[in-house]
Amino acid sequence: MLIRFGLIAGGLVVLALLVFAIALTLKRRGRRDEVRRYADPVMRAGLRAAARRLEGRR
Repeated sequence: MLIRFGLIAGGLVVLALLVFAIALTLKRRGRRDEVRRYADPVMRAGLRAAARRLEGRR
């Protein structure tokens, strides 16, 4: 069980580092605002869908 926890924690750390590296690259190239403009509606729709799913369980 401890090995499984280590693998999951390691995977999350690698994922966080990857997202940070992508954000840093976009910021340096000046395209972060452009990506944010496209990603914002997608994130909001995903959060709305998750909220509906959680409300349905009650």
